[in-house]
Amino acid sequence: MPAAAKLRMTADQFIAWAMQQPEGEHYELAAGEVVAMAPERAGHNRAKSRIHRALADAVAAGLPCEAFPDGMAVRIGDDTVYVPDALVRCGPPVDDEAVAIGDPVIVVEVVSPSSRSRDTATKLADYFRLESLRHYLIVQASRGLLIHHRRTEGGSIETAILRDGELRLDPPGLGFDLGGLFDKLS
Repeated sequence: MPAAAKLRMTADQFIAWAMQQPEGEHYELAAGEVVAMAPERAGHNRAKSRIHRALADAVAAGLPCEAFPDGMAVRIGDDTVYVPDALVRCGPPVDDEAVAIGDPVIVVEVVSPSSRSRDTATKLADYFRLESLRHYLIVQASRGLLIHHRRTEGGSIETAILRDGELRLDPPGLGFDLGGLFDKLS
């Protein structure tokens, strides 16, 4: 994998290349450079599963949206492709063969030791380059908190740090209780 970290390519080249990699190997493209993703700890995986389930359950309440677990690529530009831990996209369903989502409304990253600085700084700025994005959720499971960055109608970004209570995501008009999201996670 060290060789992969030195690869440089465009978003189109990266997606084609990534689709050819062995199953279980995960990469992102940041400013044209391929970044290998480390294997995940069980607590990280549990947090991803819980946040995806909460989003999927909230969407199932009748919204014309779909919640995706990790694995879907989000193309930020010609040289950046991220693979968030969960996302919500609204509108007509994407084709079954799609590997990239270009118009997420909600993106979630669960912080891990190796991704903390990228998730909280670089990705924050990059994800909000997407006009469709309204909410960027950063989950710090080990601290039992969720940082909610929200684009307002005026275009500014507001931030809330939540540990409990209900999280409202408007648009698209969904919400869920944070209780239980962090139970027994470390």
